[in-house]
Amino acid sequence: MKTPRRQPAHITNQDRLTMQAPSTFAAPSSARRRFAASAVTLAAAALLCGPALAQSTVKLGFIGPVSGGNAQQGLGAKNGFLLAIDQWNATPGVPFKVEGVVLDDASDPQTGVSAALKLVNDRDMVGAIGHWNSPVALATLPVFNRVQMPFIVWGAIGPKITDQNFANTTRVTPTLVNENKPLATWAATGLGAKKIAIIADTSDYGRANLSSFGQFFKADKGSVVAEESYPVGTTDFRSILTKVKSLNPDAVYFGGVITEAGIVRKQMAELGMKQPMLGISGMFDPQLIQIAGAAADGTIVGTPKSQLNPKLDAMSKAYAAKGYADSESPYTKYAYDATGILLQSLKTAGPKEKVAVAKAIRAIRYEGVTGTVTFDSNGQTQIPVELQLHEVKDGKWVNR
Repeated sequence: MKTPRRQPAHITNQDRLTMQAPSTFAAPSSARRRFAASAVTLAAAALLCGPALAQSTVKLGFIGPVSGGNAQQGLGAKNGFLLAIDQWNATPGVPFKVEGVVLDDASDPQTGVSAALKLVNDRDMVGAIGHWNSPVALATLPVFNRVQMPFIVWGAIGPKITDQNFANTTRVTPTLVNENKPLATWAATGLGAKKIAIIADTSDYGRANLSSFGQFFKADKGSVVAEESYPVGTTDFRSILTKVKSLNPDAVYFGGVITEAGIVRKQMAELGMKQPMLGISGMFDPQLIQIAGAAADGTIVGTPKSQLNPKLDAMSKAYAAKGYADSESPYTKYAYDATGILLQSLKTAGPKEKVAVAKAIRAIRYEGVTGTVTFDSNGQTQIPVELQLHEVKDGKWVNR
């Protein structure tokens, strides 16, 4: 076999292209030589620019419950994420285009970790937002932290999420502590409750609800007559409720989420308990009414009140114009702002500089649909919480 001749190492790609170019003249004119050289230069430039052009689109990830009992919260947030990306891509002059990648965590920590691993192993992924469920967020945060991927929490409100102070993590929603304080004050002063029983799940979210609401209610001169806990997934609360009923509280505070909240409310009615059931945003969902049926009436939830502003109105109009199959959820606005903050920080620091992007997020002052967003030294939003009460009446959530 004939061994191919090796070309000298100093020969460039342009030289090779020139040597391989066909010629019809033994001695081309100077004009023809200039034209050939220009053509080769342009071709080489095109080859060099190819990878840069391919990198002008980056990926952002979204993780949330888009299936299962908590799906309405996740679907509304997902659409807020996609809306912000669509508006970014439609803006003239943006330095890069964005592809949104949506993954389901099904409100399950193991599923959430699998989704997080998929995002961090995608070399084109430059940042992500995620999670409605606090135990899921606590499970995935170390995954994002290991690779220092900028990550903004749009829904989960457990205090430990930002208490850990991972440098790459921030959160645009208030904590459950911020939500429980005004609700406890209202229960003691507005509702006039003197005695309250607390029922909460055994997750970090449930334990934190039990602790914070109880602490604040006692500070307002209220009495906590029972503190009952149950594992997530429990379907029979009758023994707990029978004990609570015997104590005759003025209200029952529930420190869990939607599915169990609906079951508890239904079983309260079965036992003849007419007391109102109180809770925070984790149980504010139409699914609760579907589970509890007519017994849902008398359920009262406190959520952070939206700061009415033109940006929020514009987002709602744009959301409606998109014709999404799913209506807005209370978390649409948070996911929309989380995405906007991430995009602005990527523009400021450059999409390849993960640590710099995370620092830009922490330092940002962002005029969003939720108000003026800034973060404290742990990455927690500093927007103050004003209480909005919602009550189920005649099978519908209404503002109280």
